Amino acid sequence: MLQRAEDAGPDPFLSGQLRFKFEALLLEAGEADTPAALKKRLAALIGRHFEPAEAARALALLERYVDYRAALGELKTPVDPSDPSALRQAVHARQQVREKHFAPDEYQALFAEDEALDRFTLARLEVESNASLTPAQKHDAVREAERELGANERAARADAVAHMAVAAQTAAFEAGGVSEHERFSQRSAQYGDAAAQQLARLDREESNWQARLNEYAIARTGNTNPGRLQQLSQQLFSSEEQLRIEAALTARASQSAAAVPR
Repeated sequence: MLQRAEDAGPDPFLSGQLRFKFEALLLEAGEADTPAALKKRLAALIGRHFEPAEAARALALLERYVDYRAALGELKTPVDPSDPSALRQAVHARQQVREKHFAPDEYQALFAEDEALDRFTLARLEVESNASLTPAQKHDAVREAERELGANERAARADAVAHMAVAAQTAAFEAGGVSEHERFSQRSAQYGDAAAQQLARLDREESNWQARLNEYAIARTGNTNPGRLQQLSQQLFSSEEQLRIEAALTARASQSAAAVPR
């Protein structure tokens, strides 16, 4: 891991919001053909998100963050994301990439909460796949693992559970062919206008993701040569999205199989 000299106290620059700022900058910069081109765009935008005194430091760290995301794209996605052993290996590989690109204090600021949730997810999967435990024992073991989470991580997990309920509602909308207007009306009544607007934006992003996934799936089933398939993957998906491709296609296949009448 990169090294950094010890500071006298906490570094206000390395706050828990730093990664969100970086992701907002990347979203604003949009897609680019190369990491170098993306870094050039980010350099022009950095002043919108950071004070002048922090801009140079923020840009230097953000450039390493771009390199880190590119390196993630080289990692293999677990064939079975529900397999605790395979997922643990993937998490470890990602951790090594992070350690290569960031100093310990940077690593802590950017990824500490994510890693706590990763540890919980792994513990939960291992408990749920343990056939020697009774349902009651599994429940107690998951609750025990959840107690290891800090307040922020517990809040993030609760938020994720809430998102699952929203996702189930969205799936029902999709299955029923509910119009965009009707979706907004129902969501606004249930969650408020601001949330309804955000969910409408997420619907559009999901539609875009599924369209790109369709294009990739068609190419793969059409016996496209591996080199061209890899090139298409890089064109259609960001480095982090590439980690989701196999899991998304596997989930699609499972859903299709479940929908076939027996």
